[in-house]
Formats: sequence, structure tokens, C-alpha cells
Amino acid sequence: MTGPLPLDPIDEAARHWRDHGWAEAADGMAAVTSIMRAQAIVLARVEEVLRPLGLTFARYELLMLLSFSSRGGMPMTKASVRLQVHPTSITNAAARLESAGLVLRRTHPSDRRTVLVEITDEGRTLAAEATKRLNDRVFTRPGLSGDSIRTLVTVLRELRLDAGDFSGP
Repeated sequence: MTGPLPLDPIDEAARHWRDHGWAEAADGMAAVTSIMRAQAIVLARVEEVLRPLGLTFARYELLMLLSFSSRGGMPMTKASVRLQVHPTSITNAAARLESAGLVLRRTHPSDRRTVLVEITDEGRTLAAEATKRLNDRVFTRPGLSGDSIRTLVTVLRELRLDAGDFSGP
């Protein structure tokens, strides 16, 4: 893309929705499309920070989950549930991180069916560096004011609650 567009394409699409007789769906289409575009913008910013470190956001999330855990590790199935991703995604992320020496996978000592994933010292160091960079370049400046950030988190929490992401208050 060479620069900003002269008009908002999502507003334009919503106008077309209304013109075609889909007025009842126009705002919803605009909301969904806006979320999808915002996700692409945010993901590009995050990847720009993580790529030089050899990380994807999925791998970063797993490293952070493990670094926050009291023992530095957990069963892979539990990591899948906590990160709300398919077990195959955790397996793939763990395999890449293990190849890089950032995590270890091993069989649970008392349950041979369970695979544990544990962060290494190198993984902790990289997770800390990635977090510092993300905090500096993305999380403290996401392109929204403080009030807008809080409103957005509240609105998206409502969407996630409706989708069944969690059941708590």
C-alpha cells in the first residue's frame, strides 16, 4: 500500500450494504470487517518486532505462558486450553521452540501419556527481550488513546463472553 486511502473503505462497503437492501446487516458487517482489518494491522506490528528474534506471536505466547507458570512448565494439553488453540498448534509451536533450545518437551514422570513442555533459561531470556520490545514498540502505543483502549477491551470482552471463551464475570 502506498499511503492512506482518500476514504474509509469499510464505511463505503457499509453504504453499499444499505444501498443493496441489507441495512440490518450493514453495521455488523462493518464491525466484523473492522475487527479483521484491525487484527491485520496489529499482527503486522507485532510480527515486525518478533521476526528479528525468530519468534511468531504463537511461539511468544507459549513462552510467556510457561514463564508465568509457577514451575516453568505444564502439560501440553493444559497449554492448549490456556491459550485457546488446537493441540496441534501447541505441538507445532513447542517443536519449533524446542529446536531453538527455548523449551524442552518430556514425558510426565507419573503419566506416560502426558507430555510436559518446559521453558529453558534461554527461553526465559528471549521471552523477556521480546516482551521489552513489544512493550516499547506496540503495547504502550497501540494507536489508541487510553480511554479508547479500555472501551475496546470491554467491547471485545463482551464478544468473547458471547462466543463462550470464558464463563466468569
